[in-house]
Amino acid sequence: MTTRKWKKTNHAGLRYFEHETRKHGKKKDRYYAIRFRLDGQLHEYGIGWLSDGIPEAIRKEEPNLGFEDYCLKLLRQYKSNVKTGTGPKSPKEKRAIELVKQMEAEQERKQAEKESVTFGQFMTETYLPQSKLDKKAKTHEIEAMLYERHMADIIAPLPFSDISAFHLEKIKKTMADKKLSARTIQYVLQIIRHAFKRAKDNKIFDGDSPTKAVKWPKPDNMKLRYLTIDEAEKLLAALATKSQTLHDAALLSLHCGLRFGEIAALTWPCVNLEQGTLAILNAKTGSRTAYLTERAKAMLEIRLQNQKKNKKRDKLIFPKRSGKKGVMIQASKVFRDAIDELKLNEGITDRKQQVTFHTLRHTYATHLYESTHDLYLTQRSLGHATGTMTARYAKMSESRLREGAAALQAAFTNGAKKAGQIVNFPKS
Repeated sequence: MTTRKWKKTNHAGLRYFEHETRKHGKKKDRYYAIRFRLDGQLHEYGIGWLSDGIPEAIRKEEPNLGFEDYCLKLLRQYKSNVKTGTGPKSPKEKRAIELVKQMEAEQERKQAEKESVTFGQFMTETYLPQSKLDKKAKTHEIEAMLYERHMADIIAPLPFSDISAFHLEKIKKTMADKKLSARTIQYVLQIIRHAFKRAKDNKIFDGDSPTKAVKWPKPDNMKLRYLTIDEAEKLLAALATKSQTLHDAALLSLHCGLRFGEIAALTWPCVNLEQGTLAILNAKTGSRTAYLTERAKAMLEIRLQNQKKNKKRDKLIFPKRSGKKGVMIQASKVFRDAIDELKLNEGITDRKQQVTFHTLRHTYATHLYESTHDLYLTQRSLGHATGTMTARYAKMSESRLREGAAALQAAFTNGAKKAGQIVNFPKS
C-alpha cells in the first residue's frame, strides 16, 4: 500500500497529497485536507480532489474563487462552527445538512407541482381514466359527459385550492337555467366531491371539499305524468316512421318497465324467447328478471331474425348506429322530435309533467298497478327495493280514486244500517 505523502501549502492548516498517476491539467491531481487544533483537540477533514472542482452552488456565487481559497473558506467556517457550537463542524456534517436541504427542497417542489395541478388535468389524467377501469362503461361515459358539459368551462382551469363554493353555485345555477333536474345537479356535485377526495388522497389538495359549503338540491321524484294507452300507441306509431330501433326500445320500456340504460345494455344472451324472459343484469337496484308481453316477444323475434338475415349479429340488442362501439347513453333527438310532433309537452313547463323516455317506464308501472291493484307485484316488476319507491310511479287515475270514495261511502252506509245489531260469532 502506498503511503500518502502530505505536502504543506502556503496557508496554515491546508495540505495536500498528489495522485501517483492521475493528472489534472499538466500537473498531478491533488487531494486537499484541512486541519486545526481547538481546545487541545485536533480536527482533520478531507475536502476533495482538485479535479472534482468547487461545488456548483459555490461557483455560481463566487465565480472567481480558486480551489485553495475555497478550502481556506471551509477551514475558517468549520473552525468557527466548532468554537461556537453551531452549524456543520465537518464536511460530512455539511454534506448531511445539504442533503437534507435538497430533500426538503425537492419535496417542496413536488408538493408545489402537485398543488398547481388543475381540476381539469386531474379529471382527464387521473379521475376519468381510473373511472374507466373501476366502473361500468355506462357510468364512466356519463361521468365524462357530465364533466365536459357542466364542469369543464367553470372549474377545469383552476387548481383545487382555488375552487370555492362560489364556483359550485355557478355550476348549479347554470344547470338549473338549462332546466336540468335536481338529481342531475346532485350527480355533478357528487362527482366533484369524489374528485376532491381522491385529490386529497393523492396529496394534491389539503383541506375541505367546497361541496360541504354548498346546499344540495333536493330532487322531487314524484312523477305525475304518464301516458294513456292511446297516447302511448300514437307515440309508438310516430317513432316507427322515424327510427325502428327507437320504436322497439320504447315498446320494451312500455311493456316491460325497463329503464333506457337497461335497454341499451341488453345483450342477446340475456333473452330467453322460449320462456319469455329478460335477464336484467347489474341494474340500478340489482339484477332481476323481466317478463315479456307477447308483443314485446314478437318484436325481439323480428330483431333477431333481421340481424341473422343481415349477417350483422351484434351482442347488443340495440347497438349504436353506424357500428360505433359502446352502449347508448340516452335516447336520441328523434324521440324528442316525436314528442314535439304529437304536442305531448305543449304548454307544459313543469319538468315533472313533461314526457321523457323515462315516462314510458312510469306509464308501464301506472297501468300495471291500475290493472292488478297489486303494489308488491308492481314493485317486483320494476325492480324496486321498497314499496315507497314504487309509490312514486303507481299513480291511481281520478276514476279509481272516485271509486275508492264511493266504496268507502257504501261501507259507512251499510255499517249505519247494521248499527245496533247483535253479531253472533261461532264458537271455536
